[in-house]
Amino acid sequence: MIDQVTIETRGGAGGNGAVSFRREKFVPLGGPDGGAGGRGGHVIVVARTQPNTLNRYRRQRIFQAEDGRHGASKKRRGRDGEDLILEVPTGTVVVALGERGKPDGQLADLDEDGAGILIAQGGRGGCGNTFFKSASNRAPRIAQRGHRGAVMRALLELRLIADVGLVGLPNAGKSTLLRRLSAARPRVGAYPFTTLEPNLGVAAVGWEEFVLADLPGLTEGASAGAGLGHAFLRHVSRTRLVVHLLDGSGEAPLAAHDSINRELAAYSDEMARKPQIVVINKIDRADVAARQDELAAAFAARGVTPLFLSALSGEGAEALAKRCLRDLRDQRAREAAQPRELSVLRPPAKRRRFSIEREGTGIFRVRGERLETFVEMMDLDDVEARQEVHRWLDRRGVGAALRKAGVQPGHAVRVGEAEWLWES
Repeated sequence: MIDQVTIETRGGAGGNGAVSFRREKFVPLGGPDGGAGGRGGHVIVVARTQPNTLNRYRRQRIFQAEDGRHGASKKRRGRDGEDLILEVPTGTVVVALGERGKPDGQLADLDEDGAGILIAQGGRGGCGNTFFKSASNRAPRIAQRGHRGAVMRALLELRLIADVGLVGLPNAGKSTLLRRLSAARPRVGAYPFTTLEPNLGVAAVGWEEFVLADLPGLTEGASAGAGLGHAFLRHVSRTRLVVHLLDGSGEAPLAAHDSINRELAAYSDEMARKPQIVVINKIDRADVAARQDELAAAFAARGVTPLFLSALSGEGAEALAKRCLRDLRDQRAREAAQPRELSVLRPPAKRRRFSIEREGTGIFRVRGERLETFVEMMDLDDVEARQEVHRWLDRRGVGAALRKAGVQPGHAVRVGEAEWLWES
């Protein structure tokens, strides 16, 4: 199972605005009628019950939405680019990646079918020459380019959604127990680390059902990434109830119990607080049956009442299933009584309208999201476009602020990725 992949998403570029003039019989001065370009498509991640793995994203890692269409004459706006929908399994967490691939914060926890998040926004379509018509410029011959789409690198991390997670040291019998309690058929072997990826099964008690996850064996240091490490603990974090399976034939079941609990606590406080059922396996063996009272007393001294069963023969399995169902009912009732906190992606706080900084002798940087987008979409090699940018900046007080900051003709002005020499 591929349960963690890195992808790069790119929103579609906006379409270019059109430069066009109305030309009809008996309308000699028709004026500009160039339409705007369409918006680029967004990239949206949506949770679905199918597929149930992230295998698709192992082969393809770069995803780009469709570009918007260009504007046309008669004020026709270009068609918006189609959004690109990336379907992921329900239970996928989307994490933004910053520089050098380091996590930069969780964007969303898609734990319900149909939940989605827009992670790469499409670029704005450019304005046609109709937009630039004014009393002083009745026949503008300029239009904007479409703006590029946003680029986002993200980590998709699948966390299985199961009611009960089976945990224990390697070869404790988790896969055998899953086969006993459900119709799942995970691989079983008489050696450690037979299970290398999680397996799910549905257990039935009367008319009620719950989902079990047989999770890869835990080792010392897993909370720091040793062995299957975080790949194991990531899935446990999603479960409501933990069944802690111990090998009764092992030399030190108490030490094994402590070892796993230490790793759960080291991974997170929430993991340490999860309800837990301690189960001692392999009572079909004579040596384990003989130690049953001794083990029960040892765990009772810790305030733990363990269950005993044989995953191989099925003895005690029904009692465990009933106990799981009872504890799950209690857990669900507690969850229902508490208001659920939804993960909400909030936009970053808006920056000031604009700011001006000196970046060296004769170099001025203007910062402001709206200004940067507008200027980057203009063709500054065109004299008329450059004059329009100057007028646009003056109307918003940027020209006056630049002059107050000391800009002189011939100085360089930078807005976003654009740069030109100040003329007045």
